[in-house]
This record gives sequence, C-alpha cells and structure tokens, in this order.
Amino acid sequence: MRRISFIFLATMAGLAGMAEAQRYRPAFHPDAMTDRPAGRPNEVLVLGSPHLSNLPASFRPEMVEPLLERLIRWKPTAVASESIAGLQCDAMRHQRERHAEEVEAYCFDPSAAGQAAGLDVVAANARAEELLAAWPAAPTPAQRRRLALLFLAAGEPASAMVQWFRLPADERRAENGLTEALVRDLQARLTAKSETELVAAQLAARSGLERVWSVDDQSFVGAKIDDKAYGEAIARAWDNPAAKTRKAEGERLYAGLTQPNGLLALYRALNAPKAADLAYRSDWGPALAEPSPQGYGRRYVAYWETRNLRMVANIREVLGRAPGTRMLAIVGASHKPYYEAYLNQMRDVTLVDLGPILR
Repeated sequence: MRRISFIFLATMAGLAGMAEAQRYRPAFHPDAMTDRPAGRPNEVLVLGSPHLSNLPASFRPEMVEPLLERLIRWKPTAVASESIAGLQCDAMRHQRERHAEEVEAYCFDPSAAGQAAGLDVVAANARAEELLAAWPAAPTPAQRRRLALLFLAAGEPASAMVQWFRLPADERRAENGLTEALVRDLQARLTAKSETELVAAQLAARSGLERVWSVDDQSFVGAKIDDKAYGEAIARAWDNPAAKTRKAEGERLYAGLTQPNGLLALYRALNAPKAADLAYRSDWGPALAEPSPQGYGRRYVAYWETRNLRMVANIREVLGRAPGTRMLAIVGASHKPYYEAYLNQMRDVTLVDLGPILR
C-alpha cells in the first residue's frame, strides 16, 4: 500500500512539474518593447506565393503584371526569394552523404559558368561582391553581362536574371565570358514558370536593384527513419477536414486564373489572415497530434520549424547589411505564417501589412 501511495505521489509530482513547465513564460518579450532603433526602421513585406510551376496550363507569364505593378509601388530596396544560396549549395556538395538529394532537387549547377569565368563558387561570390561595392550608377551592357556570368558561377541564377532583365533585348548576347549555352539558359528563364524569375528577379530589376537574396535553407538533417512509414503517417495526418477545405479553395482559385486579375485573386487569398489558420489546422497541427510511436509528425514539424527559422535568420542577416532596408520576401505561401511569427519577435524588424498593397 505504501508503495502504491509513493508511486501515486511521484506521478502527481511529475504531472505538477509538467504543468509548471507549461505555465512558464520568459520575462523578456522583444515584440512588446516600446523603444525604437535609431534611424529608419527595417521593413519586411512577406509575399506568400503559389509555386508557379504547379499552376495549371492556363497560366501565362504575363499574368504576373498586376501583381508586379502593386509590389513595385511599394519601392523595395531588397528582394529575397525561396532559393538556396550558392555558397550553401557549395557547402552541401561537400557533404554529399548527407545532402545529395537536396543538392539534386534544389541547387543550381554552376559548373559551366564557373568554367567560363575561371572561378569556383566561393571566388565568384567574392568577385561579385567586389564589383557591386564599386558598381557605377550607369553600368555598361558589358558590365551587366560580366556580372550575370559571375552570379551564375556563384550559384545565384536569380541574381543573374536581374542583370539579364535590366539589359536591353539586343544586348542579351554571348559576350564578356558568357557562352552560347549560358545565354540560352538565361533566355529560357525570362519566361520560366517560376516565382523566382517571374516575380523576384523581375521585381528587383524593375525596382532598380542589382540582385535577389537567396534565403532558403535545406540543410536540415534528421535521424534515420523508415521513409515509407514516415510518409504514410504524415499522409494520415493530412487527411482531415481542414485539408479538404484548403484543397477545394485552391482548386476554385486555380480555375479562375483566366478571369481578369485571376492570379492576383489567388495571391490575395493565399495572403489573407484566415489562410494562416487554415494552413495550420490542415498541416502542422494534425502532424503534431499524429500518434506514431516514432513521433513522425513531430519530426516533420521539427524540420519545418528549423527550416523557417534558418530562412528568417538569413533574412535578418541581409537586413543587417544596410539598416533601414525595405525588403520584400517572396516565399511559398505555407511559409508566410512562420516567417511573420518569427520576424515579429525581432526588435529591429517592422512587418508591413500586405493586404492594402494587393488591393
């Protein structure tokens, strides 16, 4: 009897400890501080985007124009995209045992451009930075072609496209180290079905900027798991009413793409405040409650949160280069709630409401 009482008391003490831990809140809340940094604030406007490559065949590149017009009026001084920096891809290539799949799926191959430039990824990044530090107000076409080559060799094709968009059409040719093959690739990217080229690079070019900042991160390495069982567990978690509602809404919006401002309507819906709640109830919330003994759902959310934290850290690093930056961060719509939640904790970041800008 005494043993049973001891176990009961120990269990209750443990539960009380858990409850106390759950009640704990840190005393420091950066987002609640009322002081302000010196000078102009850093402003971040987060644009949640569909992956344009997933849109139906009815999508046309010119459909982005109403969106671009509104974003250009905001006058960003920096643009970030959901692409992996060339330097990170280079580091991941040196860890192929851990990152071979991610490199294959998400990293641009800079080898041809590197051979043309005579530079590896690290040296090409350094040389591009040097050029931009002394960049003239009115660069020549030859300078833009050379910088485009350096960005390709640096593993930064989005920034190469900024230079390509800024060149007159008759100056987009194989000179200053650019080969015919590299020019063909750049030309194909002018109308690529991708938000990186059609939105981020075009926006940067038409805003008078010289590059796009790559802030994605795919360096997460989890423990070894049974991939098949993991996939099945996550699929079960995603089989829920909120996910069905979200899918139906997406199909409705996709069907309306050919209507006037159909793509703009899609962006408005994806960035509406209620979209964040629906995304959570359809995705990460059910994943956290997924009951497998291996905790597959919680592992998935660990990946997701880690990735978003690292992406936001990359954004914060860019803001530190020039305090007072107005950054437009373009990212897959599912990332937007996490971007804004994490950025909102930072004292030197002011979030901007996208709603009025998309009207």
